[in-house]
Amino acid sequence: MKINNRDRDRDDLFINERIRDREVRVISASGEQLGIMSSRDALKLAEEANLDLVKISPNAKPPVCKIIDYGKYKYEKTRREKDAKRKQHTVEIKEIRLSPNIDTNDLATKVNAARKFLTKGNRVKITLRFRGREMAHMNSSAHILSDFADALTDCATVEKAPRVEGRSMTMFLAEKR
Repeated sequence: MKINNRDRDRDDLFINERIRDREVRVISASGEQLGIMSSRDALKLAEEANLDLVKISPNAKPPVCKIIDYGKYKYEKTRREKDAKRKQHTVEIKEIRLSPNIDTNDLATKVNAARKFLTKGNRVKITLRFRGREMAHMNSSAHILSDFADALTDCATVEKAPRVEGRSMTMFLAEKR
């Protein structure tokens, strides 16, 4: 399949006549190196094989070109990119909200939820929210966040220490590595 695309392709690869370098390093369709030759000679070899000459590594000295079926190359490249995208894991930040007058059993339930988030590879933001008169006792409630972090020392590390932001105190936990 011969592509007579005289313009640059979308992914900035040069193809066939678009390659303007004097000398290029040529790799055959089977993967063996044919050596350094002029781009015209390389293009003749590609046309004889009824394939395309594609500049794969433009920054090399001399640039590397490969004799391949360009449509097939482009298809396989998009497949590899899709597979890589599918396999990557995005780290989310899960939030757990607490209040200063939380009971020990409720705290244990929240700790178990955080443990579940951490084992899935997510980061956890623990927010201690203050309302009304609770604002006057912020310093005495700071131990709740430290107790929370102590309960998760086996599987988590404190990424950002507790700090006050407006009406809440926040702390970030990440999975231990």
